[in-house]
Amino acid sequence: MAEKLNVELREEFGKGAARRLRVENRVPAVLYGHGEAPLHLSLPGHETALVARNPNALIQLELADGSSHLALIKEIQRHPLKRSLSHLDLIIVRKGEKVEVDIPVVITGETVAPTIAVVDLQALTLSVDALNVPEQIELSVEGAEDGHQIFAGDISLPGDAELVTDAEILVVAVQTPRVEEEPEDEDAEGVSEEGEDAEGESSEESDEEE
Repeated sequence: MAEKLNVELREEFGKGAARRLRVENRVPAVLYGHGEAPLHLSLPGHETALVARNPNALIQLELADGSSHLALIKEIQRHPLKRSLSHLDLIIVRKGEKVEVDIPVVITGETVAPTIAVVDLQALTLSVDALNVPEQIELSVEGAEDGHQIFAGDISLPGDAELVTDAEILVVAVQTPRVEEEPEDEDAEGVSEEGEDAEGESSEESDEEE
């Protein structure tokens, strides 16, 4: 289901105009695709931040003139310190078309102790229906033992999604953590022993002098 946002067309451009929008708690954005002229938009800050928590969310953009567009987020720019939204690039999508998106991998279940699941690939690139983009791909490692591996090609994909990522890429590996023993401090022992020897020699020399 698409997330609805009421948006406005932007008539001012440049850094100064974008800064003024952010002060008003709005986010500048550009919508493009399907050979149409880009639309420069102003989005509501709070609502857009909530939608952008899912970078693959389907968005229904409602304009004041009654027109609407379905879109996906192509790129998010954030403030380097505050991490607030600075700008969005949006692409127009239509029913029946496929798009390539990166879907995060989420691990579920527990491996056999003391092993752990190590995620080598954080997301899979899939070709999916633009109106049915999955939020995540769940991989169960319940009961998996040391040496168990899951490659991209082993994963069951939702619906009619197609794998774009190389099927031979390792996604998850189950392994036993290595425990490194602390090396003995031989130098310290040597210094101690040498110190004792030196102390003994000094004592003997003192006795001889007396």
